[in-house]
Amino acid sequence: MKTFTSAAELQQALREEKSHHNSIGYVPTMGFLHQGHATLLEKARNENDIVVLSIFVNPLQFGPNEDFETYPRDLERDENVAAKAGVDYLFYPTVHEMYGEEPSVKVVVQSRTDCLCGKQRPGHFDGVATVLTKFFNIILPDRAYFGKKDAQQVAVIDGLIQDFNFPIQLVAVDTVREEDGLAKSSRNVNLSVQERMEARELYQSLLKAKEAVESGERNAAAVTALVSEHIGAHTSGVIDYIEVYQYPELKPIETLSGHVIIAMAIKFKHARLIDNITINIE
Repeated sequence: MKTFTSAAELQQALREEKSHHNSIGYVPTMGFLHQGHATLLEKARNENDIVVLSIFVNPLQFGPNEDFETYPRDLERDENVAAKAGVDYLFYPTVHEMYGEEPSVKVVVQSRTDCLCGKQRPGHFDGVATVLTKFFNIILPDRAYFGKKDAQQVAVIDGLIQDFNFPIQLVAVDTVREEDGLAKSSRNVNLSVQERMEARELYQSLLKAKEAVESGERNAAAVTALVSEHIGAHTSGVIDYIEVYQYPELKPIETLSGHVIIAMAIKFKHARLIDNITINIE
């Protein structure tokens, strides 16, 4: 595994790979890798000749009161995970390498952001789209891998790739979970012992909603109420949102039909957890 901090040097190495007609799979992360990331890397390894991993805590996607400074970082640990997963190139740029001085162009996301996490994090997905536009142009991957846990992000990236005509296949990978169902996340380490026990109920509430839908429930308000009641009864977490939308368009619906997503964000004392489930209704 080769590590790069320079975009120009990485581009040169990848041009060489492209000259040999090697396919490139790309996994963008903010580091502190867990099994969810490892699963993305393993899938990329199975489907491509070359695997590129980026680790970059992107300041543009953090608001003024969010956890940029305290976001967990452990490069040595990440390097071990990456090497074990078979990564060929690790890109670990500085903020200055990625953004330099004040940029003259900015990417603005205009749809799929006025709900879920995007509603309460203005500018967040602009930051995501900006950094990915840069990474896509630096790496020129054939495939890019993202976890379905961040379902809104996947929807936004789908729009980015289509609208900017990137010749990239978006590969959305199923959420990786702990044995008790909790979605793996870098922020899980911030849960107390009691909160960690309660957090397993997030996925259980979604399964309860899925069961109701499969039994014929089609009223979106009734589904969100079912999830909310379960969270309130079994956790000390504060509900940020529980919402149902058409997916990936993220259009609001009152009656469930087609491909839908039930998504949530729950705040514990030192961690905000997100999770979702998608259901295809015939």
